[in-house]
Amino acid sequence: MTSTGPNRFFDDMSRLMTNAMGVAQGAKDEAETAFKGWIDRWLAERDFVTREEFEAVREMAIKARTENAELRALIGAMRGTAEPSAGVATTEGQPPEAPHVSETDAPAGDMTAPEVAGDPPAEAPHVSQADAPPTDMSPPDKG
Repeated sequence: MTSTGPNRFFDDMSRLMTNAMGVAQGAKDEAETAFKGWIDRWLAERDFVTREEFEAVREMAIKARTENAELRALIGAMRGTAEPSAGVATTEGQPPEAPHVSETDAPAGDMTAPEVAGDPPAEAPHVSQADAPPTDMSPPDKG
């Protein structure tokens, strides 16, 4: 049965509006995709780091600070001082925590290791990226 009169008009208007909404939705999706692509390219050009890269470097820094504090305590023990160096807090069963040193508190000048009497100053060997051992930069598994 074919609609005539006002019902046909409303049916045609309904189809027209449905099609128009579909076109508008498609245009919106296309605009979002284009904008996201533009933002991703812009961010990539700025060399921003990802969250995973940041967390991996953060974990490496925490590990380095812990090892540094342990080495300070070991050097203090080797020099004959039974207590760790000032500013390094330790709790039983846990590694010592490295003290925070701001740029204003840091000593000025050369930060190389002190020379031992009679030994010539040691130069650090240059290691190119091709010769360096591979480094795992992936974040640790959180279990």
